[in-house]
Amino acid sequence: MKKIFSILTIGSLAMLTSCINGDEDFNNNQSQPYEVPAEPLLTNAQKELMDQMETPSVNLNVFRFFQHYLATTIYRNDARFNFTGTRKVPDNMWLALYTDVLGNINQAKKIIPSEIKPTLTPQAAWDKQQANKLAILNLMEIYTYQVLVDSFGNVPYSEAAKPETIVLPKYDDAKTIYADLIARLNSIIATLDAGYPSFQTGDNIYNGNVADWIIFANSLKLKVGINLADVNPTLAKQAVESAFAGGVLLNNATNSLFKYDATSPNFNRLYAEVIASNRNDFVAEKGIVDVMNTLNDPRRQFYFTTVSGSYVGGTVGLTNNYNDNSHIGNSLLAPNKPGLLFDASEVNFYLAEAAARGYSVGDTAQKYYEDAIKRSMEQWGVSTSDITTYLANPSVVFSPANWKQSIGQQAWIAMYNRGFESWNFYRRLDYPVLTAPNAVPAAAGKVPTRLTYPINEQTVNGTNWSQASSAIGGDKLTTKVFWDIN
Repeated sequence: MKKIFSILTIGSLAMLTSCINGDEDFNNNQSQPYEVPAEPLLTNAQKELMDQMETPSVNLNVFRFFQHYLATTIYRNDARFNFTGTRKVPDNMWLALYTDVLGNINQAKKIIPSEIKPTLTPQAAWDKQQANKLAILNLMEIYTYQVLVDSFGNVPYSEAAKPETIVLPKYDDAKTIYADLIARLNSIIATLDAGYPSFQTGDNIYNGNVADWIIFANSLKLKVGINLADVNPTLAKQAVESAFAGGVLLNNATNSLFKYDATSPNFNRLYAEVIASNRNDFVAEKGIVDVMNTLNDPRRQFYFTTVSGSYVGGTVGLTNNYNDNSHIGNSLLAPNKPGLLFDASEVNFYLAEAAARGYSVGDTAQKYYEDAIKRSMEQWGVSTSDITTYLANPSVVFSPANWKQSIGQQAWIAMYNRGFESWNFYRRLDYPVLTAPNAVPAAAGKVPTRLTYPINEQTVNGTNWSQASSAIGGDKLTTKVFWDIN
């Protein structure tokens, strides 16, 4: 089986296809790789990325605790932000993204140039198709690096995913990485050509539809650009406005959905960790429940179950009784519920923020703010009349004078099942106001503003880890990533 390497450790990865060799001695050669096509590598990279962003596993993804979406019934330390004990959450996330996502993407990028052109396909058309394939792989790579930077700060980038030549990669400056991601996105957007195909199989998000991937690319540039608004307003404005002009994801019809299957092991990770595992580890958290109760938010019936007809939340960082609190809503627990890498609500909130900052994005901050709420509610099946009533609530009506609070609060509610994206909104806008009274001392009583580097990096890649830690101001949960300056 083809081995995919992390930047530091070796990890074997089960591929979705296999090959047969007629040589009876072939299986005795343990170093002989199978020839794996690019398509299953892309599928696996997409799945591993979506699994990491979607899972509620306390070993992998703790952002729902950061954002007061979930509380625990058993594993209190995880909800108190103790990630360096037996869990080693940063190590697991780092390994998943570098090995299981970037490792597969890197291998697929090597395969594309060696693919054989079908006899009847003109060379020019084949070149366009192959360019589209590489562009899609690069988009997945850029999305993953954005997640890594936003989680840790400075990370291996220019020397990463090169295990054959670089075993201990240096850490690149996060600000420099961001600028390069925008430059790469500009190149990719210019390369993608909707007049030609891309992957015929293997793309489990857009089924190879290049027009949809162009929208994804522009939306990703918008996302990266808006994060720079407070630290590099010139580049931010340029990136955001050009992304909007190129066409971004405004309606749910083009949401970036990863299609899970209803059978093991390919079902939705919430279902896997809650229903299939028969676990009672999570309850809804008091912070989000109380706010939505106050607003009479019609999404509560989809987000949560009830306790004697009421929505009740537990407290993050404490041990909570499972039967006394609301649970994750049943609508979120279908085995084949799609995962989301982008949705229209998220993108419209970015545009609302851009308009509020004075960028030229075609409409007002209020219009995009209301559209973001509408797209969220439509996605959950809320009726038009209930949406209208909600938008008329004085506590929901957009405030131009306090636009950060308006957008921050409503994005927090809309991103309920997307903890990482919610964390980015929170760190950039500083709303809603979230507390962490039960946090471990390492978090200084606050919601973490970054993840600490993996323990494995300290022990194996110590020199580069030490330099990176010093460069960002210390390897601490309270250190801020470069774009979070407020």
